[in-house]
Amino acid sequence: MNYGIIRYIIGKVIEIEGLFMAIPVITSLIYKEWKGFAVYAICMILLFVIGAIVAAKEPEKKTFYAREGYVLAAMAWIVMSILGAIPFVATGEIPSVVDAVFEITSGFTTTGASILSDPSKLMRCNLLWRSFSHWIGGMGVLVFLLAMLPAGGGESLYIMRAESTGPSVGKIVPRIKQTSKILYGIYTGLTFILLILLIIGKMPVFDAICIAMGTAGTGGFGVLSDSMAGYGVYNQVVVTIFMLLFGANFGFYYLLIIRKAKDAFKMEEVRGYVAIYAVITVLITLNLWSSRGGNFFGQLQQAAFQTSSVMTTTGFATQDFDMWPVFSKVLMGVLMFIGACTGSTAGGIKVSRVIIYIKGIAKEIAEQVHPKRIKVICMDKKRISDETLRAVYIYLALYTSIMIISIIAVALDGYDWETTFSSVLATLNNIGPGFGKVGPTCNFSIFSPLSKAVLTLDMLAGRLELIPLFIFMMPDTWRRNS
Repeated sequence: MNYGIIRYIIGKVIEIEGLFMAIPVITSLIYKEWKGFAVYAICMILLFVIGAIVAAKEPEKKTFYAREGYVLAAMAWIVMSILGAIPFVATGEIPSVVDAVFEITSGFTTTGASILSDPSKLMRCNLLWRSFSHWIGGMGVLVFLLAMLPAGGGESLYIMRAESTGPSVGKIVPRIKQTSKILYGIYTGLTFILLILLIIGKMPVFDAICIAMGTAGTGGFGVLSDSMAGYGVYNQVVVTIFMLLFGANFGFYYLLIIRKAKDAFKMEEVRGYVAIYAVITVLITLNLWSSRGGNFFGQLQQAAFQTSSVMTTTGFATQDFDMWPVFSKVLMGVLMFIGACTGSTAGGIKVSRVIIYIKGIAKEIAEQVHPKRIKVICMDKKRISDETLRAVYIYLALYTSIMIISIIAVALDGYDWETTFSSVLATLNNIGPGFGKVGPTCNFSIFSPLSKAVLTLDMLAGRLELIPLFIFMMPDTWRRNS
């Protein structure tokens, strides 16, 4: 274990988080929130100084491998979440440390689950800090760090793989630093376009900034107590489209940028993502229209928004889908499991894994019928390596295990099955709202500190795709000669 490089990079992460706090500092000045200004200014200075001290000495040995990459990813997100909660406690707006850590972890992991019944009562600086945490967490703080720091060796890929979503992450271009800049360039560009469109739709500028960052990170923290319901249809449609865009694989956009549209639209995962979304949206629309009647296109618009929000694990709401017919709720539950694409800002199991699972089942059945036939699993006309297949199956096993353990732990609070199960599903898949007492019109304040701690770990595990957090917690990981 290269402890020196871990110390150095974590120090840089703390410095960057201190730098990020300049955003709420400026916000508090604009809105004359002097208490918020004092708290964020002090936190900014302290974090920057602490980070500079921790990273003061560059390590002699800068090479590292997958183990260090996983540990760095897990530790960076834990440190960011703990330190990011300090302003909430210090301003007195979320006095409980457990609640504050839950809230900001939900922000950085782009979950959007909240312990607040009415976020509009927060100071503007705290509201913006919540939403900005979505934007940073969407692409990943370590990816941001790779884009900013001087170019490193090939080992930087271990960091990107540990933090990025999906079964396999590679380089878009040969150099990791360049890949990181391309990803953040696409991310920033789409965010800016969304912001402009929301302002054109006459959304208040502050709200537009928060909603744009929440949409880009597929996080879902709202400014109003009713999430997106209070905004007009135009803004809801714009957000629907951009949630879908941010839920797609960013490699798709890179191919479009370099004028390889044919290759981009051949990506199986993207086509599967669009197909699943379209089919389930139509089915829910028909179910709502047949059971409720009313304007068909109105039902379509609402169904399109909610399915986009849930599939991309954003968590915004315009309706209480917990009150929908059972058939529609079941379909929403299916979307909660599937999630969006690999290499996006969204959570969930991912469409690519679902495709691989389906192809794997088909392969096993075919080989049972024809034992002498060797069937190869491919995606985008490329053979899926045995290493990737093993990682996909291990992910499913770990996912199932942590879900069962979490459900048992949260069940100690004594709430109904729907609330207990969906609270774990909503946090582990980084969705935000669930069903029952944690539905779109409710929040997570009902849970005990123990359950909130479990759900906080679930959010971190889900954002890091399980493996880094498990490796971080294994004693063998920390042995110098292991």
